[in-house]
Amino acid sequence: MSKETLSTSAKEIPKIKLGLEEKYEEENQLQSIDAKEPLTPENIGSDTVDELPNPSGYRILVLPFTPKEKTKGGILFSQESLDKARIATTCGYVLKMGDLAYQDKDKFGEPWCKKGDWVIFARYAGSRLPIEGGEVRILNDDEVLGTVSDPESILHLI
Repeated sequence: MSKETLSTSAKEIPKIKLGLEEKYEEENQLQSIDAKEPLTPENIGSDTVDELPNPSGYRILVLPFTPKEKTKGGILFSQESLDKARIATTCGYVLKMGDLAYQDKDKFGEPWCKKGDWVIFARYAGSRLPIEGGEVRILNDDEVLGTVSDPESILHLI
């Protein structure tokens, strides 16, 4: 082979690689546009909270805990296990409280939780409302079982 043939074939290889790279970059960009980040207390804005339904009466609006996609050691969880963990979660962040929540002094004495607390509830408690980026639950005030300071300290995926 002559030098000219070698240089021509060497130039063609990067063109093919670049074509494939462009194809995969476009697919990755489309996936990143389609894939919305799950809602968490850190990334939910006050405008998003304002758009959510207001709980009436003695009900509480809760954002269920969303587990992290990767462990501290760098292990990635499968989408299936993340979905199972989201469905089975029994911990959530209180976003809003109804007007009558914890107003019955004979039943509660003092409120069991307040807006901004992490609470524990039964697995099938409340009504699930799907929203963009996840779901919220509306619980009755007496369905709250307790409060926790850090939900990651009690929830484990493995």
